[in-house]
Amino acid sequence: MMKKITLFIVAAALFIAADVSAQMTMVRDGKAKSRIIVTTDQKPDSDAAVLLQDFVQRISGAVLPIVPADEVGKSLRKGDVLIGNGMTDTLYDVCENHDGEKMLKEDGFRLLTGDGRLRIASGGDKGSIYGVVTLLEKYLGVSYWGENEYSLTKSRDVVLPEIDEIDNPAFRYRQSQFYGMRNDPVYKLWMRLEEPAEMFAGSYWVHTFDKLLPSSRYGVEHPEYYSYFGGKRHPGKASQWCLSNPEVFEIVCERIDSIFKANPGRNMISVSQNDGNFTNCQCDACKAIDEYEGALSGSVIHFLNKLAERFPDKEFSTLAYLYTMQPPKHVKPLPNVNIMLCDIDCDREVTLRENASGREFVEAIEGWSKITDNIFVWDYGINFDNYLAPFPNFHILAENIRLFHDHGANMHFSQIAGNRGGDFAEMRTWLVSKLMWDPSRDTEELMQEFLEGYYGAAAPYLYRYIKVMEGALIGSGQRLWIYDSPVSHKRGMLKPELMRRYASLFDMAEKAVADDSVALARVQRTRLPLLYSELEIARSEKNMDMQELAAKLDYFECQVKRFEVPTLNERSNSPVEYCELFRSRYMPREEKSLAEGASVIFLDEPGSAYASLGKTALTDGLFGGAGFVEGWIGWEGKDASFVIDLGQVKEISSIESDFLHQLGAWVLLPTQVSYEISSDGENYKEAAVKDLPEDRSAKIQFVSVRHDFDAPVPARYIKVNVTGTKTCPHWHYGVGHPCWFFIDEVTVL
Repeated sequence: MMKKITLFIVAAALFIAADVSAQMTMVRDGKAKSRIIVTTDQKPDSDAAVLLQDFVQRISGAVLPIVPADEVGKSLRKGDVLIGNGMTDTLYDVCENHDGEKMLKEDGFRLLTGDGRLRIASGGDKGSIYGVVTLLEKYLGVSYWGENEYSLTKSRDVVLPEIDEIDNPAFRYRQSQFYGMRNDPVYKLWMRLEEPAEMFAGSYWVHTFDKLLPSSRYGVEHPEYYSYFGGKRHPGKASQWCLSNPEVFEIVCERIDSIFKANPGRNMISVSQNDGNFTNCQCDACKAIDEYEGALSGSVIHFLNKLAERFPDKEFSTLAYLYTMQPPKHVKPLPNVNIMLCDIDCDREVTLRENASGREFVEAIEGWSKITDNIFVWDYGINFDNYLAPFPNFHILAENIRLFHDHGANMHFSQIAGNRGGDFAEMRTWLVSKLMWDPSRDTEELMQEFLEGYYGAAAPYLYRYIKVMEGALIGSGQRLWIYDSPVSHKRGMLKPELMRRYASLFDMAEKAVADDSVALARVQRTRLPLLYSELEIARSEKNMDMQELAAKLDYFECQVKRFEVPTLNERSNSPVEYCELFRSRYMPREEKSLAEGASVIFLDEPGSAYASLGKTALTDGLFGGAGFVEGWIGWEGKDASFVIDLGQVKEISSIESDFLHQLGAWVLLPTQVSYEISSDGENYKEAAVKDLPEDRSAKIQFVSVRHDFDAPVPARYIKVNVTGTKTCPHWHYGVGHPCWFFIDEVTVL
């Protein structure tokens, strides 16, 4: 028995000795024991060296010297870190297997220790940088969370274990949004994210038709270059091309050639439709192509294939977006044609396979994947109208990304709410960056890792908040939309009972980190969407507690200023301006409207979705918000008239109507509003005619059209006549198609 124990001890000692001998010491007692040798003259390799040097110093205080390969020669020593694919004779080719096959893809890397040294090899582009990131994250305990937000454990010793790790990305290009990328260059590298300027020549990236063939230059003299529909051509900034016109093709080829020559090293460009839906050319030639192909993408792919043949050494990206989402039946994109497939019309409460809008996209990606393996998926996880609103879609991210990858997508843009103050903005970008690199990772584990690392002791409460809201959303049966409003969910995931539960969880989260100022600030910033939702829901309800509401508004304003939240939506509406507007627009006015509760008689019926709401919304004393999905009454492509019945003759001094301006939703101001008054409902007298100037501002605005009488006049019936813009003008991306106008409250004093 003693002999067996002795043998075991000897074997264990040999194992420990072998394990220790496999270790590599980079820093001992605060002193550098390693050199960083940059083995090539490639910028990513030198950037990787600087990144490693920086964080080793942050950990240990020691500065590892960076040495060019030509200064080292062949005099390598133990402890050296070799970055890049040069000096392969010093070890062996770490990029190929024993059969000479490449193991590393673009951006992939290999970490390999041997002979007391570490080699970080690259599959190309930023592979060496991402290798350093993994080394720091996985083996040296550094975590990067947000803008200049990271955590590490300081140590005077930095020792590496034996390593042999190969890692390749699932997508060759990975893009997302995050406010920190503007001010923190390390963040983008750490998240392994890229931006269009790094890939696309001259930053020609989506919606490029007007940039390549400017309507300001060609539109007047050559309207035949632009879409034909509705009996005429539609030249304009947002117009599409007549893709069958040979002159268009030659002009575009000349333009593209000049762009590539001006951007050496960039071999990809986007040649893609302008924003807008069903604005494609329907001339006989274009229509014949699309009808033969059974899809409106047909003429686009025929055009792109011609470009790909003209420039065989370049890559052309084009959109499969809105009307071009479905693939053609016959033509196949050439290998150097990249299909940027967008799921903008899909709801987000469940995965793309689980609702009707998503299944339409799934059908599209399945179709495209049968005819090309060059697919770029643009996925939306954002509320464009309300960045500061809860958007509980974490549960669908991984499955959707796996769907894209499994159907051959090799490029991916996850467009999420990456603005400061947005719903879990830091965790969203961190999470999708991990999943775009490796879609097989478990979302729950990743979320727990981030929450614990970023929020500390508050993590359990925030996790419960996320999961309760996720379940409430699914249980409500209501869709989660990219133009959503918190008001849309006030009877579902944001109903009062749940809002109290959410507030309680945040209270507990703040209490848990009360002694940690950094974590507390993070929790309080993350609470902003809940505070915003409380305000938005409150403005849509009667009998508000004004004192409590005023206090909430003051606190919200203080917090958005403190955290420097720049905008509430993609239209750059300021949250501070929102607070000012809330006080003047949504808080009760000193004088009650004489029209409050009055009946409405429509002479021209509104859109069918608004008919029922229209009976009360125009005179309920509540004003609509930034989203047209609640509170507003709309008409599309026509004028409208309606009558407000005050119930009895009253002395009135003013009439005021409230209109929404939101170009992004094809909501344009009317051109004219007129008011008529009557005491008997039969004989009307014109009171005022108001002309409204055209407004091309991208900001969401509320526009009041008011008339003040010189002296009070008697009236029971007030007729409101609205002359709509009716058709989107040439500068709007709905050019040639019907536009909406929306009105909410009619106020009579």
